[in-house]
Amino acid sequence: MVARAWTHWATSLDLRSLRLPAHDAGTGLRGRALGTSLRGYDFVFDPFDAYREGLITNPNMIVAGSIGAGKSTLVKMLLARALERHRRVVVIDPKGEYGALASTQGVRALALGRDGWCNPFPDDARDALEFLRALVGTAQGTALSSDQHYVLDETYRRLRVPRPARVLRALYEDLYAFISSSSHPIERSLALTLYRFIEGDLAGLFDGEGEPMRFEGSTIVLDLSTLWSSNALSVAALSAVAAAQQLVGSSDAEPGYLVLDEAWALLSDPQALRWLQGSWKLARSRGISHVLVLHRWTDVGAVGNEGSAERERAKGLLRECETAWLFRQPPNEAREMSTALGLHDREERYLVSLPKGAALVRYGVHRSIVRFRPDARDVVLIDTDGAMRGDAE
Repeated sequence: MVARAWTHWATSLDLRSLRLPAHDAGTGLRGRALGTSLRGYDFVFDPFDAYREGLITNPNMIVAGSIGAGKSTLVKMLLARALERHRRVVVIDPKGEYGALASTQGVRALALGRDGWCNPFPDDARDALEFLRALVGTAQGTALSSDQHYVLDETYRRLRVPRPARVLRALYEDLYAFISSSSHPIERSLALTLYRFIEGDLAGLFDGEGEPMRFEGSTIVLDLSTLWSSNALSVAALSAVAAAQQLVGSSDAEPGYLVLDEAWALLSDPQALRWLQGSWKLARSRGISHVLVLHRWTDVGAVGNEGSAERERAKGLLRECETAWLFRQPPNEAREMSTALGLHDREERYLVSLPKGAALVRYGVHRSIVRFRPDARDVVLIDTDGAMRGDAE
């Protein structure tokens, strides 16, 4: 006689309330598995395939969890499988962790300033002006006043057509005469902000001699690690995202992933967040899966005051990510996440107890608990602990 020692009971009612199917057989999609679902079935996921099969209604994703829980492993595995499908991949890399991914594709990570400058302005004049407002507001640290809004718009409209590739320099040169003028405070404030891009701490990133960098090929990694501890990170990240969207969302391209690691850099900035929310809604038409990667959920709680438009905008952006990969969180962070995403109380409890390398996956109305299983092709991409072990570069 064999004695069975039960360690956990879950009824079908429990699983239904958690919205986990009792069999949890995964997505039913085809492809190289990311890992195994609760019942041991292969778990395969691609947001564009999932959209086509009616599992989700938009391709945007969020990846959230504590440091060391497995976020980077998942993101790199997702991207490796996307590249095998000939999808385009652009990574905004604030910490310099995706160089190995670029190397596997025969390219190297591009560092803004070191390898050239990029033009973040879209071709459409209206979109470019909207982005310009967000960029200047982010750089000055406050929303544009009504007077600034008017002067910036009029200065932009005075630019020759077709507009120059070096938009920021053209605007700066137009307003430079006011930089020492106390009698024109609005023009002066804008000129001083634009100075940062031309001569100041942001010089060489989004303006420079010659032509801007050309983003070509299936894999682009934009390395922003030199700005990691700088208050310019949010400006650089916003501009890099805008430039990357032009590549990934081009009409003749395969659908693509745009990964924003350390997403707090944009979520914490009201101007950048407002622009990003507008762009988010175009993900389906542009064929872009935005992937936001967060460590602490309280980064979202730091946006604005409770009940403010900024706080609600940040929460709304994350709720519009119909796929969420939720890794282990400490209890206080799990509570914040539960509130922001409207998690079930059982889902919240799972977040506290998930082991390393496992996540609660929410995709549309479906839920799975997945333990990720890197294969031999993934190993070269996912080792982010080499420095802690003293491995050679």
